[in-house]
Amino acid sequence: MEVVKDPDNSRDQELIQMVNQYQGILLRMCYVYLRDMESAKDATQETFLKAYKSFSVFRGECSRKTWLIQIAINTCRDMQRSAWFRHTDRRITPDDLPLSAIMPHDENDSEVMCDIMKLPAKLKEVIMLYYWQEMNVSEIAMALGIAQSTVSNRLKHARDKLHDVLERRYSHGRKQE
Repeated sequence: MEVVKDPDNSRDQELIQMVNQYQGILLRMCYVYLRDMESAKDATQETFLKAYKSFSVFRGECSRKTWLIQIAINTCRDMQRSAWFRHTDRRITPDDLPLSAIMPHDENDSEVMCDIMKLPAKLKEVIMLYYWQEMNVSEIAMALGIAQSTVSNRLKHARDKLHDVLERRYSHGRKQE
């Protein structure tokens, strides 16, 4: 007797595999965007729900990770546009980050993380995707729906801003109080 493979079962298995592989990455990223753990969990869950519904239109032009990050970013942006979201306090520190991808080893690392969190959203997102998610420029461009040259420019601008902040803080090799 031949077992007929249920197409929905295959899709369910793919979803389970993606959740197991990318849930932590997406949760951290959504948390940085939304600055609230419960909202980040909702956004992560919504991302997987949207991906499940859209399996049939995924063309494979990018990796599944890039595709999921693109969905998550759009989900977070939609949530940020809501009136309720705009009226809540969303300040976070590196200590608040869940399962941090970059564990601060000392006070200096923690300060750099705070400096990154203070960057404008467009600069923070490219830094986050490039260094935390280890995505290349073309993957970031695809995930954000922008040109590769724009990603490169934003990375350069973000690095320049961080360099200026660090230079002011650590002039002549010692920390300024």
